[in-house]
Amino acid sequence: MLLRSTSAAKDVEILVLRHENAVLRRANPNPRLDWADRVVLAALIRLLPRALRAHRLVTPATVLGWHRRLVARHWTHRSRPGRPPVDVAVARLVEQMARDNPGWGYQRIRGELRGLGHDVGASTIRRILKRLGVAPAPQRRDHTTWRRFLRTLRHR
Repeated sequence: MLLRSTSAAKDVEILVLRHENAVLRRANPNPRLDWADRVVLAALIRLLPRALRAHRLVTPATVLGWHRRLVARHWTHRSRPGRPPVDVAVARLVEQMARDNPGWGYQRIRGELRGLGHDVGASTIRRILKRLGVAPAPQRRDHTTWRRFLRTLRHR
């Protein structure tokens, strides 16, 4: 078989064998191929004569498997279930606004946050305040004391 091979085919086979040997020496006892190894071997194996392709460390079926995994990884998008989490600083700001301004409802807090550059929905504000144990605006409004009223005016 070697006598019928061309010089270019022999050179390619030598390159494939050298690269396979390098991989095997590097990763005893189980060879681990990184993407650079896969690219080199896939490119060189295509140049080998058909009879020699089946007896390599990497067979054509292996190369096709790599390609299928690469395509699958490219076209599948990892998605996290649910909504993205609210930033902790925004949640603190919502809490501070609700406690300092007991007459403000979800929509008013949302408007003020929008003015500060934070786009948060009213339902998200409601969820944040519920998690923190802060009552809705009409219930908070009943607890306004003179001390709180004067303190709010003093801070403006």
